[in-house]
Amino acid sequence: MFPVITASSHDTQEFLTLDEGLRSGDVIVSESGNITPLIRPRHKDGNPPPRIAGGAQVNQLVLVNNSMRPLLLLAGEIVTGGKQDRVIGKDRLVPAESDPVDLGVFCVEPGRWTGAKMSFSGGAIGSGMVQPAVRAKAMADKDQEKVWAEVRNSRARVEAQASPQALGGIAGTTSYARVMENDEVKQKVEAVAAPIQHDYQSLIKQLRDRNAVGVVVAVNGEIIWADVFASTSLLEKYWPKLIRSYAAQAYVSRARDKQADTKAAQQFLEDMEARRETVETEPGLYRHTEISGDGFRAFELTSLLPKTGFDLHLAKLAE
Repeated sequence: MFPVITASSHDTQEFLTLDEGLRSGDVIVSESGNITPLIRPRHKDGNPPPRIAGGAQVNQLVLVNNSMRPLLLLAGEIVTGGKQDRVIGKDRLVPAESDPVDLGVFCVEPGRWTGAKMSFSGGAIGSGMVQPAVRAKAMADKDQEKVWAEVRNSRARVEAQASPQALGGIAGTTSYARVMENDEVKQKVEAVAAPIQHDYQSLIKQLRDRNAVGVVVAVNGEIIWADVFASTSLLEKYWPKLIRSYAAQAYVSRARDKQADTKAAQQFLEDMEARRETVETEPGLYRHTEISGDGFRAFELTSLLPKTGFDLHLAKLAE
């Protein structure tokens, strides 16, 4: 782990995370065919709010943000429940007191299309994030089949290291989240994550005055990823799920005879020369920029809300 510091950071207190919104009940996620309870009684202009037609679909969920704060969503965050477990497909902002929003997602539970209830609520919702290899398939490839293939690949590597007892628990599910929540798998991931989290939290305290806002990640000596936020506060909020995502990647990765150093991490962070850029904008809300370069893909989420105009999150992956 290579901490990223910046000359200045931004005030991000107004932004709500998915975990915070789901815990408070201010954020509601549902299958697209079950949105009646999510409709607001009045639209801001006095007209009835738009209804989203159609039944449940693999790559679509509906989200409502009932809070007074804009909601920040990160690609790779897991929502469990409904007919299948899903991951958020890209970073985005949802406005405060939103009408129902189509949420682009990818399934990470191939094989199941049933559910006792269509809503996503309580406990584990939003509590996890898929490992970088799966995040990359959703963010960069935007391909459901490739996401499923990477989930199967990760599951196969977990099974190859699992005891017979763990295999018995894993065998009955195709859910990425449930495989990673298996007691034995969790213990092994925690064995990687816990000491790094402890050390990094201590480091964050030391670096808070220097505006530590992110991390460059190397697994088995190979730099694979970077997450950089607009503030130390946002980094701290996401750190518990991020470190377990990185640890899960380490758990299923094959060892390489490499050694990453600070110079390589700095070069990875600084190289943003683009061959191609794709920009999507929600006027007055956010701008999402995808940057393709030699050996990397980067994704910047910029807030366009009043008194902001700064990058909330940068994710960069090595290719």
